[in-house]
Amino acid sequence: MSGRRGSPAPENPPTDSGGTRADRRKADKGGGGGGRAKPKPKRSTKQKVLWVTAGCTALLVLAGGAVYYRLNSNITTFDGDALSKDRPEAAAPDAQGRTPVNVLLIGSDSRGNGNNDLGGGGDGGARSDTAILLHVYADHKHAVGISIPRDSLVTVPSCKLPNGKWTKEQPNAMFNSAFSVGDTEQGNPACTQNAVEKLTNLRVDHTIVVDFNGFASMTKAVGGVEVCLPSDIHEGDLNPNLGRKGKLLFAKGKQKVEGQAALDYVRVRHGIGDGSDIGRTKRQQAFMSSLIKQVKSGGMDPTTLLPLADAATRSLTVDPGLGSAAKLMSFAMSIKDVDLHDIKFLTTPWRYEGPRVALVHPDVDQLWAALKADRTIDGQDASAQSPAAGGTAEPTAPAAQTVPSPPAPADPKAAEVKVTVLNGSGATGVGGKAAETLKGAGYTVASVGNAPGKSRATTVVEYGTGEKSAAEALAKLFPGASVQPGGAAKGVSVVLGHDYAAANPGAGATGSTPGAPAAPAPLPTSVASAARSADDDPCANISYG
Repeated sequence: MSGRRGSPAPENPPTDSGGTRADRRKADKGGGGGGRAKPKPKRSTKQKVLWVTAGCTALLVLAGGAVYYRLNSNITTFDGDALSKDRPEAAAPDAQGRTPVNVLLIGSDSRGNGNNDLGGGGDGGARSDTAILLHVYADHKHAVGISIPRDSLVTVPSCKLPNGKWTKEQPNAMFNSAFSVGDTEQGNPACTQNAVEKLTNLRVDHTIVVDFNGFASMTKAVGGVEVCLPSDIHEGDLNPNLGRKGKLLFAKGKQKVEGQAALDYVRVRHGIGDGSDIGRTKRQQAFMSSLIKQVKSGGMDPTTLLPLADAATRSLTVDPGLGSAAKLMSFAMSIKDVDLHDIKFLTTPWRYEGPRVALVHPDVDQLWAALKADRTIDGQDASAQSPAAGGTAEPTAPAAQTVPSPPAPADPKAAEVKVTVLNGSGATGVGGKAAETLKGAGYTVASVGNAPGKSRATTVVEYGTGEKSAAEALAKLFPGASVQPGGAAKGVSVVLGHDYAAANPGAGATGSTPGAPAAPAPLPTSVASAARSADDDPCANISYG
């Protein structure tokens, strides 16, 4: 007998018909027995599916939580207090509330975290072997990655040391020295971010540092990346101190690499072209293009991205604002619709200065100005309001009327003429208008800027030695302009006067609201034409010299 309260019930109480509980179950299923119990309703197929779905969802949530916990625990953040107190202002949202995003990507050669086994470092500490400023335009349909050569001479601003003290500003310093400030195995990403903001006058929204381990793991996670080499590469090319040719590492032509081989590919610079870091930068841009192509081909969704994120985050250091898996995934998903052709890579305009690299002005200044205005490298305004898919664009104010440009001269040698445009009118934006006219006529615009001294009443076309006939042909684009010798020793200069500004009212505000900043001058053709698209052939433009 049980110790429970009340009289125990018989195991099979009789029914009115003398049947047992089993009999009733039989009756419920349609058998005989005449039991009075009502049939128990069956659970519908739909209900079963809902219960199974709920169960699977719960398991997925738990599994997803575990994955995100692992990813979060992988990520390291750097000290946000080490960022400069005097930073450029964040970009203002466009008419649709969208803002561009600037992300600084740094490749570190740190010896820590097992990187020494992969070839990291040399004398302790960490250096930035690669730095790319990725500008994602407000429309999230365009992006451009600007490589800053590691040997570029820049001003490294005051940076925070591990002991909490701040360094003095260092003018004319090598760019990659910023990452080494403090001489730690983790490097100093905040100092590099400070240096980039000082150089560009652009606010860097996020910084991501990837070390050798993370890079090698990512390439394995995507199943390898297609690359190309213009010649055979041997061990001695990767390590010139080897003292011999060594075994073949890469054969000439296309191939897929991952892990250590991928790392060797982006590090090698000897044995190709002039063996410079500039040529290596071109191959790194080609590699990034192929990596993006590989990821997008697998589908930009969490299922595809999570394995990649797991591999990457084990060796990531990021700014505090990007210090969670959810934020990293959200950023990745926000650019999933950028077409490969609209992802560009280029290197800052540069020239050799002894063994170092000097940035070329005003070309590099025009590049930063274009990004600040959210202009693509071919001059499109990515912040301009565009109609939603299937929708209708909101009515906008008509653009300011301009005097049509005269027909372009049929000069087959126009592209050989390098033209400098100088705005001497005092009006805003007319230099960009004149540059557009010249480019439309086939001329090469070398640079656009302001004319020194007082403003000019009339437009003048100045020419250097042997350029008179070219200047006279070009002057036909600017009715009333005079032609005279002077200006640069070579090439042609157009100095715009009040007459040109009067004939082109509102030239700098086309499609913009009154009071809006004038459009920046277009990039020199030499800069824009050197850009790589992510869909370019991996064998194109991969060496220098």
